[in-house]
Amino acid sequence: MKPHKTQGWLNPRCSAEVVAQGVGALCQLYQQAPQRWQQEGIRTVSTDEKTGMQALERNAPDKPLQVGQVRKQEYEYTRHGTLCLLANWDIAQGGIVQPTLSDTRTEVDFKNHIEQTVLSDPSAKQWCFVVDQLNTHQSESLVRYVADLEGISPGKLGIKGQSGVLRSMVSRQVFLREATHRVYFVYTPKHCSWLNQIEIWFGILSRKLLRRGNFCSKADLQRQVEEFITYFNTVLAKPFKWTYNGKPCTQ
Repeated sequence: MKPHKTQGWLNPRCSAEVVAQGVGALCQLYQQAPQRWQQEGIRTVSTDEKTGMQALERNAPDKPLQVGQVRKQEYEYTRHGTLCLLANWDIAQGGIVQPTLSDTRTEVDFKNHIEQTVLSDPSAKQWCFVVDQLNTHQSESLVRYVADLEGISPGKLGIKGQSGVLRSMVSRQVFLREATHRVYFVYTPKHCSWLNQIEIWFGILSRKLLRRGNFCSKADLQRQVEEFITYFNTVLAKPFKWTYNGKPCTQ
């Protein structure tokens, strides 16, 4: 017994069967993405926001590497604000598609990001976006954008909070999941956003740039992030080898 120790625990909001079904379907989607792109022209991308990227300027220059010693970075810094990165990871081909850097992450910001992503490749037959269940990923703005692409009259969508497709997040998500639309969304189960492949790339960005970086302004942070994305796409990008099949790991 170790009463002085605690461990975090999260009670599930839905049944284990529902989670397993959603995880299994998502893993299958990852495995099928290359074939869907090559044979059907369907772009499958993993999308999310990386919020609160801080433009931190160190108050003194780093001390360079020496034999037997690691690089030493000044502890004190000056804050110059934060940026939000909206990015898409191309699951079939690898690489970041149409990143967006901005000060905010509103539902309109996300809708605009999706719109610009779709415009970046007009030849794609369909776009499938893998997202988590953040409210901005199932918003009124997003529903109206998809409806406009499908030629659905705004009057048929109902009224937000009252009726029709716009009545609730549940009804909006059902509409946005519709795989017959040219743009549709696949949602990770609740508390399973770690399954979203873009999170892997966000970790790479943090380790290789943000944690080591020195940024004299928000504009400098944006420039360095954009340059890193260009370098990554040119030199390092390749599809992630997804081996998880949705079943519990065994020893």
